[in-house]
Amino acid sequence: MKAIRILVLPLAAFAMSLFAAAPQMPAETPEHCQRRVIHAEHELHEAIERHGRESRAAEVKRHELHEARERCWAEQHRWWDDREHRWHTERDWDDHDRD
Repeated sequence: MKAIRILVLPLAAFAMSLFAAAPQMPAETPEHCQRRVIHAEHELHEAIERHGRESRAAEVKRHELHEARERCWAEQHRWWDDREHRWHTERDWDDHDRD
């Protein structure tokens, strides 16, 4: 039993140190957030033009825009409105505001 402890304890300590030393993903910068929302809005616009407002493709892109805004909100506590070219500090977007 003692031999097992001698082998297991150092391995466990090593494994724990790997998790502690793992790099954390940095929070997204405001510029990254802004670009992500602009791109998602553009993709939605393209899907609506090509496939129609009520198409499955538009719905997927609408969801991606929602996710981009949610990510900004979670990390920045604001979201970018590309039409108004400004940040909103209220979580007041409408998922169909780009239709």
